Amino acid sequence: MIPSNATRRRQKNPPPGDTGQEALYLRFLSEKQVPIAVKMRDGEVITGWIEYFDDRMIRLTREGKPNLFIYKHQIRTITEQATRTRVRNTRKAADEHENTSIGENK
Repeated sequence: MIPSNATRRRQKNPPPGDTGQEALYLRFLSEKQVPIAVKMRDGEVITGWIEYFDDRMIRLTREGKPNLFIYKHQIRTITEQATRTRVRNTRKAADEHENTSIGENK
């Protein structure tokens, strides 16, 4: 005899295709002008920052080079890059700390 609840299995709904997280992340990168590296499907890496995006493409702005419109289906990964100002500030802070420590020992 078959239990009555065996025929009433719940069908699982597939996960949503679009959670909106991509748009939130791209908006953050765009608003903060975070330097990024875009790795293309063919292996080429292009650096710049996202000035504009929509559901099919991004506009990558680059210093001293032409801006690019890149279709999202051509992108393999987008990686945040360390900003030059952060590196400079870190070095400057380390140098100041070193100089302060040296001065205190004398």
